[in-house]
Amino acid sequence: MKKLFFFLALIGFFVSCENRYTETITYSINEPIMMSAADFRSSVKVTTQKHKIEHYGKICFYNGYLYIAENGKGIHIVDNRSPENPTIAGFIELLGNYDMAIRDNKLYADMCTDLVWFDITNPQIPVAAGCVPAMFPAALPPVENEFGYDYMRVNSLNQSGDSIIVGWKLTKRTEDVERYRNSWGRGGGIYYDVATTEKAPATNGGSTGVNGSMSSFALYHDYLYSVMNNQMTVISLAGETPAIAADNIYVGWNVETIFSYKDAMFMGTPTGMLIYSVANPTQPIYCSSISHVYGCDPVVVENDLAYVTIHSGNFCGQNNNELFVIDVSNIYSPHQLVSYTMTKPKGLGIDNATLFVCDDGLKIFNAANPQTIMANQLAHYTGMTGYDVIPFKNTLMMIAEDGIYQYDYSDLNNIRQISKLAFEK
Repeated sequence: MKKLFFFLALIGFFVSCENRYTETITYSINEPIMMSAADFRSSVKVTTQKHKIEHYGKICFYNGYLYIAENGKGIHIVDNRSPENPTIAGFIELLGNYDMAIRDNKLYADMCTDLVWFDITNPQIPVAAGCVPAMFPAALPPVENEFGYDYMRVNSLNQSGDSIIVGWKLTKRTEDVERYRNSWGRGGGIYYDVATTEKAPATNGGSTGVNGSMSSFALYHDYLYSVMNNQMTVISLAGETPAIAADNIYVGWNVETIFSYKDAMFMGTPTGMLIYSVANPTQPIYCSSISHVYGCDPVVVENDLAYVTIHSGNFCGQNNNELFVIDVSNIYSPHQLVSYTMTKPKGLGIDNATLFVCDDGLKIFNAANPQTIMANQLAHYTGMTGYDVIPFKNTLMMIAEDGIYQYDYSDLNNIRQISKLAFEK
């Protein structure tokens, strides 16, 4: 039997060689935009000059101020001590910034591969306090189209240390690729190996800030947890300088969001929700996962109930739009209680069983009974495309494509919009 298999293998080898040919192909690919590491790290600027906000991003609220990370550009500071009249107070120019977390008057932010931090004792005049280069060595700017990039080349560039990838430029390539005619498969047709052209994966107030549900940063005691690409990074904030506290942990493909609740981290991924125990902060332990249809999932948790949304029209490759409610009282054995069909939900927030969902604008529900959420809608505001929310002390802050909307929900029978800070185009 072994001899027969070897003979057939030889036949296959010679037939394959005889059917080998070369094809010239043209395809689109993202080429990295580079900047020298020295120029990149000297580009940080803090200004009280008002910079117009042009695009929504991750949000964090701390001591009366709302911080908005505008993708790849930096962090806008909004004085929100009077939610009826928010004003832009300043801007931190940070190339390659996408997220942040705040603890004890220090704002920590990513800057491509680096971690930087600022003293925000005076929020209107942040003071640059330090930088740890290459804290996130695998970090890359997000690819905002359906095309991939040359992984091997990008990986070698990212490891050089002399320059930083700060963006992408879509270009076309033409090259010769070897192909094989497969006469014993697919009806004798030609089998195309399209690996070179297929799409690559797109790549709580007090002394702690409150992050929106879309955040990839989370705080627990003296530690900052960050999820980027496939890894979770654990950073100690106990000393004068932030430091890696544990080896990076592989947590699965393209983790999108992270939420801290009790002694656990809840992570949203394209294939479901992951739960890790951080009872020992420097040794996160995988507890469980709950899978559902593919989607990019923000997660929020309250009273041992996790609320998760998935939406269509993204790089996660699915067409479902749903809200899930999951019992996580046992983090080693979570179970789904109910799911609801929605329009196209994104970020969400929960405060004392009042649920806020960015869906067809903003929808607000009484979620005291998970089984009757849809039947207990308290309000629905339309005319905008919401991205994420932060509910805090009866004020709901929502960032949308065209501005920051705020609502007073102190009276659930009379929820009302109190302001809008429009973005400039």
